[in-house]
Amino acid sequence: MQLDLRVGKKYRIGRKIGSGSFGDIYLGTNIISGEEVAIKLENTKAKHPQLEYEAKVYKALSGGVGIPFVRWYGTECDYNAMVIDLLGPSLEDLFNYCNRKFSYKTVLLLADQLICRIEYIHARCFIHRDIKPDNFLMGIGRRGSQVNVIDFGLAKKYRDPRTHLHIPYRENKNLTGTARYASVNTHLGIEQLRRDDLESLGYVLIYFCRGSLPWQGLKAATKRQKYDRIMEKKMTTSNDVLCKGLPVEFLEYMNYVKSLRFDDKPDYPYLRKLFRDLFRREEYKYDYVFDWTLYKFQQEKQRQQQGKTGDIDQQAPAQQQQQQAPTQQQQQQLQQQSPQLQQQAQQQLLSQQQQQQQSLAQSPVVPQVQQLQQQSQQKSQTPQLAQKQQQQPQYQQYANAPSSFQRFSTNQQPLAQSPQLLQQQQAGAQQQQMQDRRLNNQAWI
Repeated sequence: MQLDLRVGKKYRIGRKIGSGSFGDIYLGTNIISGEEVAIKLENTKAKHPQLEYEAKVYKALSGGVGIPFVRWYGTECDYNAMVIDLLGPSLEDLFNYCNRKFSYKTVLLLADQLICRIEYIHARCFIHRDIKPDNFLMGIGRRGSQVNVIDFGLAKKYRDPRTHLHIPYRENKNLTGTARYASVNTHLGIEQLRRDDLESLGYVLIYFCRGSLPWQGLKAATKRQKYDRIMEKKMTTSNDVLCKGLPVEFLEYMNYVKSLRFDDKPDYPYLRKLFRDLFRREEYKYDYVFDWTLYKFQQEKQRQQQGKTGDIDQQAPAQQQQQQAPTQQQQQQLQQQSPQLQQQAQQQLLSQQQQQQQSLAQSPVVPQVQQLQQQSQQKSQTPQLAQKQQQQPQYQQYANAPSSFQRFSTNQQPLAQSPQLLQQQQAGAQQQQMQDRRLNNQAWI
């Protein structure tokens, strides 16, 4: 039996879809509108609860492009719950989907948006402090090409929004964030500021171009020792070595962000211009066609081609079956239809015979036979009999006979008395039969 768990009275909790810094994320559904959302849960007994603070940061940043909107926050049973917009896959997921390598075009398209997102967060007096591919999610639907920033549990104000006073310089701070992308100053325990977010972003972009960073895969006995080894590798890897083989703009980016002082305001337009100039020089199109878009299109095209070949293989046996003898069911249908076809054929034959009779009644053969009959009568009969025949013209009625079968009736004895006339009569009859057959054949063709 599946429990119907809800938060905020109208959001139903579904399956788990991810994990954040201090909580798990679940797929949720608005039971009123049916809209899908993301629900982040945190145990109220956690040692360092962060979800309430994160919800406040989201609300402070609300309205910005690429900032998810918080629908509801509250406590349900033993959990703090935050309901936010549902987003698509993370850049880390898409990186793995594309075999862990992005093209320069995709990296530059992402860089332009990522610099804008970080600039907006900094403009609202916050620093993120955990810049990494997992915390950047693509949108869904119409906003599928928009990069969104999530997981503000470690975010911090770096100055007072009213007085604009900057936080003081501090050292001996514990490492906050993800060691792979953390700045060198973060490893050294120096208070993080705007420059550190941008340095972390530089590592992310180089990671996308190369597929890995030089300090990945280092092993150590403890987490602290691993952090130390990563810091040592970062400090000994110069920007020239880190950016070797990449366009010079990546080196210029890293040199600039590492040259910033503690409270310097970064020149965000300059950083964007670096990558935009490279984008134009490579003659890329700003069409938001990322690598995963092309990769997915190619996969779907291959599936369609495989489906078409499968359909052809399935159609060939079907066509062979259609060319074979009819099945028992088809034979039964033909047998049921045969009496109806016979009746239709008989009706067509009768109508054709009637048409033939009407055409033969008007045939030129009849007057010819009548003339022959009159000539034979004059030769073979006496003048007295001829006079009687003139008084009673029997062959005039015969000439108007409606049927060819009545034309040579046995009642017409005078025609049979002359041998020559009989031969002519038979020849005319044969000629008429041939014409009848031709008409018959034309009617059935």
